[in-house]
Amino acid sequence: MVQPLLRKIKTMKCLLTQFSLFSPHKSPNFDCHNRILNPCFLLLPPPSPGSWGSNSSISRRGYCSGLVTGAGAMASAKIVSDPECISYLNQREAAEIDEILMGPLGFSVDQLMELAGLSVATSIAEVYKPDERKRILAICGPGNNGGDGLVAARHLHHFGYKPFICYPKRTAKALYNGLVTQLESLSIPFLSVEDLPMDLSTSFDIVVDAIFGFSFHGSPRPPFDDLIRRLVALGTPNQKNEKSPVIVSVDIPSGWHVEEGDVSGEGIKPDMLVSLTAPKLCAKRFSGPHHFLGGRFVPPSVAEKFKLDLPAYPGTSMCVRIGKPPRVDISTLRENYISPEFSEDQAEANPFDQFQKWFDDAMASGLKEPNAMALSTTGKDGKPSSRMVLLKGLDKDGFVWYTNYESRKAHQISENPRAALLFYWDALNRQVRVEGSVQKVSDEESEQYFHSRPRGSQIGAIVSKQSTVIPGRQFLHQEQEKLEAQYSDGSPIPKPKYWGGYRLKPELFEFWQGQPSRLHDRLRYTPADIDGKRVWKIDRLSP
Repeated sequence: MVQPLLRKIKTMKCLLTQFSLFSPHKSPNFDCHNRILNPCFLLLPPPSPGSWGSNSSISRRGYCSGLVTGAGAMASAKIVSDPECISYLNQREAAEIDEILMGPLGFSVDQLMELAGLSVATSIAEVYKPDERKRILAICGPGNNGGDGLVAARHLHHFGYKPFICYPKRTAKALYNGLVTQLESLSIPFLSVEDLPMDLSTSFDIVVDAIFGFSFHGSPRPPFDDLIRRLVALGTPNQKNEKSPVIVSVDIPSGWHVEEGDVSGEGIKPDMLVSLTAPKLCAKRFSGPHHFLGGRFVPPSVAEKFKLDLPAYPGTSMCVRIGKPPRVDISTLRENYISPEFSEDQAEANPFDQFQKWFDDAMASGLKEPNAMALSTTGKDGKPSSRMVLLKGLDKDGFVWYTNYESRKAHQISENPRAALLFYWDALNRQVRVEGSVQKVSDEESEQYFHSRPRGSQIGAIVSKQSTVIPGRQFLHQEQEKLEAQYSDGSPIPKPKYWGGYRLKPELFEFWQGQPSRLHDRLRYTPADIDGKRVWKIDRLSP
């Protein structure tokens, strides 16, 4: 009776930690949806599978896994706050799960290997970008772990990296021969042990350790003993500088005991560990900065049988971080932009045409909300404020957005009818600044746009007295429900008088294109009178 009770107490602790229930602003008697938590919950027996509905905030697997529905799933499932809540497998359990997956559940080895390798590749891409760490050496052993490394290398090639393969003891099976053929068809180089430099730090940015998996036991034999020594020579994560190659171990750092970890203390010290299916017990000894879980193929029956508490995968991702990401020195964050040069002879004579050209590029690149722009305003007190708004119109007269005329930005515009806009398209290494005077659009234009919006957005514009203090979110829901009931017959929703559009008439444009070594392109457009004509003058600014 004591052990099950302790287990439930730990489970509840993990749940509370995951949802931060004991914050200064929340009572411990309520969960994140303001549902009352029964203090006797700890003493209740576990419910049978399916007895909690899909909309419940607690699920059997979700005790410590951050299983959240809706928009919050992306954010909260990405990081599990307490790794102690995660299930860890011993060697027997790991082998048994594989037998079940490839037995009664009908998975084939190549299916699992493909998913595992893709998980490793996406984990690497999550942390290490190809423009910073492009050269990858995958050292692959003769078993399934080596196969995972071969698959990962193929995906990494398609992700924009330059992989190399060291595969000294090839497995003479059709599956592995096929993986080698796939890599060779992509012209990915295979290197023998003799071809490798003794010091791997001079030739590679990332080394993938895919030598041995959880089924390995005993001492490594040639040539893998030598390869492991070369990995050990790369040092520990805290001994490395930003140019040192990092080690990514697949499921088990090669040479570690699957349950006890680096017993001698002289083994590989990986920077990243990608656990597959579920972390093995040795992962508790992992001290590197990046621990990910991959292999998104665990069915509910297996999770239930082995009482697995695993982090929820965010969205469509094939990997999920375990624990918090390492604290980063902000001063070291930098991006070396690689872009085509933006010269004066490429620039359109009219900045509106140039903006449209770049905006079309942003749309074609698949960026989320390329029409998002930072709007900066200043009132008579001289205190600036900025916020993100959405561009909703563009013509020869200027840039249009819509808002509440009683908001803070509206008050500032009434006192000082000038503003600045900033568009930032990071995937293209581009930004555009626009400055000018601001005035309201016509009532007819506001009316037309208001009724083009979804009815929910129309109701939201009435509900929100923007920038005013409200008693809580429930207040908004109550007002929304009243209006939804009032207009449930489908009758037109009148535009409130305090809602409408603004138009900024540009007096300055600046187009910025990121370039290597901070030598960015900056072209500024300002109006000028030349030969009696009003034209736009183009100047190049120093970066």
